[in-house]
Amino acid sequence: MNAASLSRADGAHEPALQPALRDCVSRAVRRYLSDVESEPGEGLHALVMCEVESPLLREVMTWYGGNQSRAAAALGINRATLRKKLQQYGLAD
Repeated sequence: MNAASLSRADGAHEPALQPALRDCVSRAVRRYLSDVESEPGEGLHALVMCEVESPLLREVMTWYGGNQSRAAAALGINRATLRKKLQQYGLAD
């Protein structure tokens, strides 16, 4: 099975909006790489995770009206992990 087949097989069960999110991330990473023009510094993965995780947590918490249990369930993490991440990014009450 080639990469295109795997992509189609994986995509068969994805929500319709997930490809839009993936495309947005792809465009942002391409733009970042273009902006640095040379080799980006080490830690690109950590940079992207930090840049994405903070607004993700903020938006999900807002969507669920600050309810950590519901937000954690939506994110697929436990509430203790959510609390730790909220503190890490300065998003805790």
